[in-house]
Amino acid sequence: MVLKARGLRKTFTGPGGTPVPVLHGVDLEVKGGELVAVSGTSGSGKSTLLNLIGLLEPPDAGEIWIGDERVSHLGRRAQCRVRGASIGYVFQSFLLLAGLTALDNVLLAARYIGRDRDDARRDALGLMERLGVAHRAEHLPAQLSGGEQQRVAYCRAVLNRPSLVLADEPTGNLDDDHARVILDELHALAADRGTAVMLVTHRTEASARADRVLRLDQGRLVAS
Repeated sequence: MVLKARGLRKTFTGPGGTPVPVLHGVDLEVKGGELVAVSGTSGSGKSTLLNLIGLLEPPDAGEIWIGDERVSHLGRRAQCRVRGASIGYVFQSFLLLAGLTALDNVLLAARYIGRDRDDARRDALGLMERLGVAHRAEHLPAQLSGGEQQRVAYCRAVLNRPSLVLADEPTGNLDDDHARVILDELHALAADRGTAVMLVTHRTEASARADRVLRLDQGRLVAS
């Protein structure tokens, strides 16, 4: 099992200090080679769930394992190590650094774990070629379309061949043709490399490609 979560809970503070419960004891398992899609209405907590699993936010309660390691109770530095080595994250808002070229944004993932630069550059350009953005390698994010930024963000997430890929609306800014390319890539990660893939999506075609579709309903994951 690549990912296991038990009893994840998260509550935020709303206006006037009112508690706003978002996740109520979420349980989840994702195997290597499995692509799992998560759906739900806007504000149902889908992005929050990915942030907890991706070790970007701490849960209020519950536990998370990546492989055989319980990671939810590690210190922040140790969690950064796990995130750099084992988790690839495709953010809905891209989070590309404005002062770096598209290629250097992709290579950030390699620098994070100390990969050889020449080897990482070769892999990065190969990924960017497959995703149709290699010709934009030396452009800054502001010079890219939203769809191009999304594809660059995807390349950064998978450059280090993580065991777990989390994707928050990875096709949300893409036309149908480029969305199909991303979905093909995610499917290949799971089917060919044995990567565990978990994606949040509203696209019917994305859910149709998944091995399982789960839905967040009143803070709990249920089979769709």
